[in-house]
Amino acid sequence: MATIDAMHSLVGEKTQAVIDVFDRYVVPNYRRYPVCLERGVGSRVWDAEGAEYLDLFPGWGCNLLGHCPEHVVRAVQEQVAKLIHVPNTWYIEPQGKWAQMLSERSFGGQAFFCNSGTEANEAAIKLVRLRSEGRRYKIITFTGGFHGRTMGAVSATAQPKYHEGLGPMVAGFQYAPHGDLEAVERLVDEHTGGIMVEPILGEGGVVPAPEGFLQGLRRIADEHDLLLVFDEVQCGCGRTGKWFGYQHFGVTPDVMTLAKSLCAGVAGGAMFTTLDLARHLRPGMHASTFGGNPLAAAAGIAAIEMIERDGLLAHVAAAAEIFRERLTSLKSRCDAVTDVRVLGMMIGVELSIDGTAVVQACMDRKLLVNCTQGRVIRLLPAMTITPDEVRDGCDRLADAIVEVASRG
Repeated sequence: MATIDAMHSLVGEKTQAVIDVFDRYVVPNYRRYPVCLERGVGSRVWDAEGAEYLDLFPGWGCNLLGHCPEHVVRAVQEQVAKLIHVPNTWYIEPQGKWAQMLSERSFGGQAFFCNSGTEANEAAIKLVRLRSEGRRYKIITFTGGFHGRTMGAVSATAQPKYHEGLGPMVAGFQYAPHGDLEAVERLVDEHTGGIMVEPILGEGGVVPAPEGFLQGLRRIADEHDLLLVFDEVQCGCGRTGKWFGYQHFGVTPDVMTLAKSLCAGVAGGAMFTTLDLARHLRPGMHASTFGGNPLAAAAGIAAIEMIERDGLLAHVAAAAEIFRERLTSLKSRCDAVTDVRVLGMMIGVELSIDGTAVVQACMDRKLLVNCTQGRVIRLLPAMTITPDEVRDGCDRLADAIVEVASRG
């Protein structure tokens, strides 16, 4: 198996030229594979040398409808010829329509638009504090959760590895073990204003909330007049086979944050909340220059239209069953696979071996996947993936895991 360093020595001239420019002019804050992607369609991408890859982690989970979905591309093309950007001091029809479409498919609230998940979570944090004019500033979050990279969102993230070198963290965040309602009860005091949780941990390993956990958080929030915030940056917008992750659990949040796949690959984020709570985010207290811009709104509208037109929520359920069947079969015959978690197009394969080595072995097989938490292979496939692509991807992944496991 080629290592990343070995792969660098094998790249073509065109890719090497791009890498040379990056080495000189781009901050090296990402660990990049020596592959220059040039184009994509659906669940397939091609590099600068023409090699084809099957992508089961398209756009880090942003390309929920696959690469360059025709309906979204056409909507953005039409919009870019009319208006690219205008300030939020003016009205634009697409932003209002987009908010209405999201409201009608969720809990009937109002949207604050921004550009990313971390921005959406920052807005939620502000809303929790503004509701009490800062008196109830504490927010309880959970181990294994991930809420973003800005200082507020990273402070909300109860994973010490993301805090290294950045201290002091923003005050007011208290961490409880994921799934532990008693710990939450102990942390609540007169300064607690909210609880923030992912209904399904994404970066934390594709882990759904334990049975009764979200219901318990709703009860605690109601008893203590706290805001319950669901971070659906990764699990929202149809990925799980329902429009939003909370709809699987029968628990409605007070605040919901969205991004990643919200605009089918175009940058976009949103914080969603009830009409009563929305009034606390009053003019002058928060803003986003590019939030809800015409291009993002056009893409967001087109994404919803495409999901409904093509029956993709039902397709997710069917594709998930194939993933579940194939990966559960792999677990039964490969001791290196310790658990398989499938929630629509949100899939975690937990291993007893090094997951990064498996990612590299998948790269050797022209399969793009992700590893999180060191030992969980995370797949966030497109809703449009075909049954044959699911089977092909599972076969390549199985070969990669077996190869790495055989090395001892």
